Formats: sequence, C-alpha cells, structure tokens
Amino acid sequence: MPLLFPTQGTLSEVFSSSYPFGAPKSEVVQPPRTKHQARSELYPAWSVVDDAKAKTVQLSDAAAQEFEKASSKAQAKAGKIELYSAKYYAACTFGGLMACGLTHTAVTPLDLVKCRRQVDSKMYKGNFEAWGKIGRAEGFRGIYTGWGPTFFGYSAQGAFKYGGYEFFKKFYADLVGEETAYKYKTSLYLTASATAEFIADVALCPFEAVKRAGAGLVPLWGRQIPYTMMKFASFETIVEMIYARLPGTKADYGKGAQTAVSFTGGYLAGILCAIVSHPADVMVSKLNANRQPGEAFGVAMGRIYKDIGFAGLWNGLPVRIVMIGTLTGLQWMIYDYFKIFMGLPTTGGAAPPPNKNVA
Repeated sequence: MPLLFPTQGTLSEVFSSSYPFGAPKSEVVQPPRTKHQARSELYPAWSVVDDAKAKTVQLSDAAAQEFEKASSKAQAKAGKIELYSAKYYAACTFGGLMACGLTHTAVTPLDLVKCRRQVDSKMYKGNFEAWGKIGRAEGFRGIYTGWGPTFFGYSAQGAFKYGGYEFFKKFYADLVGEETAYKYKTSLYLTASATAEFIADVALCPFEAVKRAGAGLVPLWGRQIPYTMMKFASFETIVEMIYARLPGTKADYGKGAQTAVSFTGGYLAGILCAIVSHPADVMVSKLNANRQPGEAFGVAMGRIYKDIGFAGLWNGLPVRIVMIGTLTGLQWMIYDYFKIFMGLPTTGGAAPPPNKNVA
C-alpha cells in the first residue's frame, strides 16, 4: 500500500536545502543589456505613442475621404471648370476671398499691437505685455478690436487681388505671346499683381478708413502695391525653384505635398514682403495718427520723417516679419487648397513652353 508519510529522503531534501520550498528550476540568465538596446520599462510608452500615431493616421484617412467626397460634390455641382474661363476666374476670386479674409482676421491681435507700436514705440515692450494691458483695460473683445472691418475689407481685397492676378497674368501673357511671357515671366508676375492690387485697394480703402481715421487710397497704394508685387513674384519664383530641385515634376506630387510647397513658398515670400513694404507701412500708420487737418500729404510725410528718421521707418519689423510670413504662407496654402478642392492646378511651378523649333 502507498506510504502515508514522506520518506526520510524527502524530508532531508526539503529541510536541509538552502531553498525551503524545494530546489528551484533552472534559471535563465539574461545577457546584460547593451547601450543599443531600449529599456524595457519604456515599452508601455512606446505602445501609447504607436496607438496615438495609428489613431492619427485613421483620422487623417477619414478626413481625406471626407474631403474627396465634398470635393467631388462641389465639382459635380459647378461642372467642369476650364482653365481661364469665367468659372475659373470666379473660383480663384472666391479662393482669394477666403484666403485673405480668414487669415487677416485671425491675426487681428498682432496687427493691433503692431500699429500701436508703430505710432508710439514706447507704448509696449512686447506683444504679450500689450495683449495683457489691452485685455485688462478693454477685455477680450479689445484684443480683437477692428476684426469686423478687417474681415470684410480683406475679403473684398483678396477676391480682387487673387482673381485679378489670375486674369491679368493670362491677359498680359496673351498680349506678348507665350514664349515672351515665359522669358520675362518675373516682369509678367510684377505687372499682373500690381494691376490687381491697384483695383483691390479701392475695395479695401473704405474698410481701412473705419479702422484708422484719415486712411486714404494713395497711402494704401504706396504700402500695398509694392507688397503685393513682391508677394506674387517671389512666390512664383520660389515655388518654381523648389520643384526644380525636387526629383520628378510637379505633377508627380500629391495634394498634400503641393500645398506644403505652397505654404513654404508663401512663408518665404512673406518675409520678403514684410521687409520691402515695412517703411511704407510705418509711414501710413504715422500719417493716420499724426496728420494734421488740412496738411498736404507730402508735407505731412516730410514732417513725420524728420521726427522719426530712417531708423524709425523700421520700427516693429521683427513682429511684422512673423505676422506677414505666417499670414502669406497660410494664404497661399488656403488658396491652393481651394483650387485643389475645385479640381484646379495649384499656383506656380509652371513648365516652360514647348520648343517650336524642334522638328
């Protein structure tokens, strides 16, 4: 019959061993971790990051699908849009309206501080101090002082600016011929943008007068026309240079890549715009604030220049570079994204005309 009690050997093994619960099973010795191996305690964090990335990709894919659906519906409703047709210019006009109206309204707090510092450089030491003082004195609405005229004024200006630029670029190109237009394309960009801005400022001026007492059309032309000429000509040139240095052609890149190029080109163009137009922008702000009743335009400019000097014309430039760079980059991105939405090609990076002399 089987034994009811443990044998002497079993008792000896249990109680005489250094392991009170029996001999351990063979242990697996882990090799020491090298400096190239990740720490195991970070694995859970990696898992969270990977999950976040996966969810981001899912949301991005879903957004892209919704964009495609909405784009298809809009294109079906509008019908086929031929390049340089009335529908094409109408689409460009609406794209410009959105690009300028939305972005200028978004940076109203920056523009408010910039204008006040141009008038009185000692008023605020920095943007955050300015917003804090304005917020405490006038509330949150005070930080967005002038957003209404800004939105409607720059929406109107953007419509005429972008729609007009597309129209006059084609108009002047047809006047001089395809080959000449490509050979002197920078002059074409400058002329078309100047013409478009000349008209766009007529639409903007009444709204600027609401924001700044005494604002006139001539000072506005002096500030905005050089700004817009640099904005469009440099953007077209920069975008063309970017695509020339990328492998393949512009058509090889998807919608996301093309709008990224548009934002990059717009931001760099905005920096140049800010530098070129800043002295005129400062002078316009000074004229609106300090021009005396009945004082002639030229006399007022001379008096203000004596007061502030050449260095004073560059007051507030760093703030304006940040504002205009971001503003211009977002404007071109919104404008070109809307063109993609309507099934149209993005701006810039045009291929040279075919060589007709080749047999």
